[in-house]
Amino acid sequence: MEKQWLLWARELQSISQSGLTYCKNDYDLVRYREIEKLSREIIEKHTEVSHEVIKDYYIREEGYLTPKVDVRGGVIVDNKILLVREKIDGRWSLPGGWADVNRTPQENVIKEAFEEAGVLVKPTRLVGLLDRSKWVQDTCPYTIYKILMLCELLEGDFKCNAETIESGFFAMDQLPPLSLGRTTEAQLTLFFKAHQNPEYHPVYD
Repeated sequence: MEKQWLLWARELQSISQSGLTYCKNDYDLVRYREIEKLSREIIEKHTEVSHEVIKDYYIREEGYLTPKVDVRGGVIVDNKILLVREKIDGRWSLPGGWADVNRTPQENVIKEAFEEAGVLVKPTRLVGLLDRSKWVQDTCPYTIYKILMLCELLEGDFKCNAETIESGFFAMDQLPPLSLGRTTEAQLTLFFKAHQNPEYHPVYD
């Protein structure tokens, strides 16, 4: 379970952003800005994230607050799954990232696999539609939905890029240190279940 204060902070942010987006009354706008400030102060009080980073996060979020979408593609060859090593923390994850506008979920998975792992893939099955907070225990300020897709490897090899250091195929009993905010062992298990079972049904939260 997520910490209650984090849920309250997100809810306050959602209320404040909706008000600032749709409200026309100057007095109420002042009150919505106060609610936004309160949400920000809760996050600052209970995390080690700097004031500047949190302020920037709130400035970037405008309009009606909705969940962010993270797409991940899983490629399994010889009972090993393709992972990439993230530059940001030196740990490993499935190729993927934030979904871009004007692309379908499949197109986003194809793009991320090529950019981060240098491979061309063909998405074949939906593995899961997950709420990140149900799978990772941390204090992420966002509500994030994760789309997991099993993919067929077509061709390609790792190429240097701005986000990842290297790639490799790993068996479940030989996993490297995972970048848990991006990929967990439990999520990788879902890919192997989908790969091994033609009757697999996607998991959703």
